[in-house]
Amino acid sequence: MEIALDLLLLVVGFVLLIQAAKVFVDASVNIAKRLKIPTVVIGLTVVAFGTSAPEVVISVSAAIGGSSDLAIANAVGSNLFNLLFIVGFCAMIYPFSVRMKTISRDYWFSILGTVGLLVLVIIFSGGNIPRLASLGLFVAFSVYMFFVVRSALRNKVDEEEEEDAKPKPLWKSIILAIIGIGVIVGAGQLTVLSAVDIATALGVSERIIGLTIISMGTSLPELVTTLIACRKKEGEFALGFIIGSSIFNIFVVLGIAGVIIPLSVDPGVIFDIAVLTIGTLFFYRLATTGKRLVRVEGLLMLLIYVGYMTWVLIHG
Repeated sequence: MEIALDLLLLVVGFVLLIQAAKVFVDASVNIAKRLKIPTVVIGLTVVAFGTSAPEVVISVSAAIGGSSDLAIANAVGSNLFNLLFIVGFCAMIYPFSVRMKTISRDYWFSILGTVGLLVLVIIFSGGNIPRLASLGLFVAFSVYMFFVVRSALRNKVDEEEEEDAKPKPLWKSIILAIIGIGVIVGAGQLTVLSAVDIATALGVSERIIGLTIISMGTSLPELVTTLIACRKKEGEFALGFIIGSSIFNIFVVLGIAGVIIPLSVDPGVIFDIAVLTIGTLFFYRLATTGKRLVRVEGLLMLLIYVGYMTWVLIHG
């Protein structure tokens, strides 16, 4: 009976996510255009922050509860899902243009964060990452955001509005964006909690839950929002949003959780972060081969993710 209720709540969460994402993407893009700010910047900031809220809540709660392995697995698993599954899946359905020049600064910052995290878990493997190191992650993110905002203010763009479409008032778009992100976060939490209850009832281990159910569940807002953005031919917005979310997961999610409670490092997580590093570099290679991320490349990314998850499930 309890599993049946959890399944029902899971479906309700999915429906709410889809509807809220439609509202949120439209409102966010309109805000960017009305303020003459590149949509990629909105993707890297407001959207990435909002949809990563579930990761923050779950990772901090896990750290406080003494399950810091779950906190790291959640952040790393979410980034793997974002990069390989979401981008790959979107490319399979809606091939989109990639302008690396626009996102190169943010992409390389995400690489820096991933490699930095790998170094930390190697150094402190079997022990705890010091609070000072976690604080360093958060400080680095703050400096990065300063340059992102400053660059956006210096490089506002004038975009021609459609002749037959009246843009929504700025205040209305802001209200819709707030409502949309609120529903997305709430629905994401509902979906994750239901999925975790189902997994627990079936006897799945904590590490597997962190790398699969929780990381996928907390990334559902990113999946739905990215799909909607790509369908609306806002590929640049979607890509900036995915990279921004990945940056947020490493520097803010783990930064905050690690400052509250020093994160313990399971030696097995080294492999997971190494896969994430390779996957991030692999994406750059694909993105620079042409002006579009095509279906074949998307399929390749999906296969890599499926192969990794198969290994995790078999070897635990």
